Amino acid sequence: MKKLILSVMMLCALAPSFYAQKIKGSDTVLPLAQKEAEQFMKSNKQTVTVTGGGSGVGISALIQGSTEIAMASRSMKIDEKIKFQEKGRTLVTKIIAYDALAVVIHPSNKVSKLTRAQLEGIFTGKITNWKQVGGADLKIIPYSRETSSGTYEFFKEHVLLNKNYMSSILSMPATGAIIQSVSQTKGAIGYVGLAYINKSVKAIHVSFNGKTFIEPSLVNAVNKTYPIVRPLYFYYDKKNEPKVSSLVNYIISAKGQKIVREVGYVPLKM
Repeated sequence: MKKLILSVMMLCALAPSFYAQKIKGSDTVLPLAQKEAEQFMKSNKQTVTVTGGGSGVGISALIQGSTEIAMASRSMKIDEKIKFQEKGRTLVTKIIAYDALAVVIHPSNKVSKLTRAQLEGIFTGKITNWKQVGGADLKIIPYSRETSSGTYEFFKEHVLLNKNYMSSILSMPATGAIIQSVSQTKGAIGYVGLAYINKSVKAIHVSFNGKTFIEPSLVNAVNKTYPIVRPLYFYYDKKNEPKVSSLVNYIISAKGQKIVREVGYVPLKM
């Protein structure tokens, strides 16, 4: 029995391909990471488990050491980096893809375009009725991701210009919940990653200059005409590089980047 145990230990030490690893974090990155892991495991002797919860949740798990990779749709905050470094660890940051952040409304809503200033007014509570932006006389019901979400942080920083969301905003625990809520509420508006858009909601054209309104699409994200595009990250501890490098390298390879496009995100290179 001792020989058997020793043999297994030696095999594991010599063959890191038998590692199991966890990925946790951003709901935006979730469908991409799940698809990448699924294809990766078909040709690699590794077990990869992928769970969401939000960028903040994933980064917290990485700091605590309960996940090998944190996936995030925002940059790591300074205080998060300090907490990580205080544990004697070295952070590795990898951009695995890009994403266009789409603003969605109920399909029956006649509004088709909004400026950044109008979006700021809506999500900060200064604009409360669709008639104020060319729509019907209907109360606006804004939906947001919860504060642990990287999408929440990115939208606040780049669209609201760091102004606070309205206090009565409806916070959703996951991107799928925003899609469902907007699809069932006529006055609703929310924001989601490009890959989550489906026929149950209507994506509006957005303008940051007040003149040119651009549709959120893969083509417009790639050619950089759509104004709300962001990088998607993998964070991990450098000491775990031997354990995670094969998966990370797979995702940024030509095969992995093909999956990025298929899922609905923007690949690193075109």
